[in-house]
Amino acid sequence: MTTSVPRFTEALIAPGPTPEYPGRMRRFGQLVGTWAAKGSRLDEASGAWRERDFTWIVEFVLDGRAVQDIEVVVSDTHPSGFETVAMAVRVYDPHAGAWRVSYFAPKIGEYCHLVATPHRNGLRQDGTGTDGRPIRWNFVSITDDAYTWEGWVSDDEGATWLLVEHNEATRIR
Repeated sequence: MTTSVPRFTEALIAPGPTPEYPGRMRRFGQLVGTWAAKGSRLDEASGAWRERDFTWIVEFVLDGRAVQDIEVVVSDTHPSGFETVAMAVRVYDPHAGAWRVSYFAPKIGEYCHLVATPHRNGLRQDGTGTDGRPIRWNFVSITDDAYTWEGWVSDDEGATWLLVEHNEATRIR
């Protein structure tokens, strides 16, 4: 018996969401595609905001039971012309009724784990940052063609929150 071995991307990327949880898979599934994003990030030490442009690519993975995204930026030094700077995997946990989120940005040393639930007309992701502080990442607005995302951090266990990142994006695919 001969079996073919799939390539990594063929085994990872799914053609769509699992049919087991259609409504719940839509929560992050609505973001599947490619986005041109403009972001601003607060340097907490100086109080200065830094602007940045990036492309955000989102796909269904793990037989449609999860959504994975990567953040890429233009790079003059990388042979491909771009550099992948971060990725996240969002897996729906039917036992918890929530999404488990893991985010990795090794170049800046950021590794975060969050739990995501619906919130107003978007999604709220609550967790802990690499430095141990509570973080809250909100998709505050999602439409077919655009989204707005905010990153918050708390220095007092969630009593108050400081906005440290803001991204706006438009769909390009």
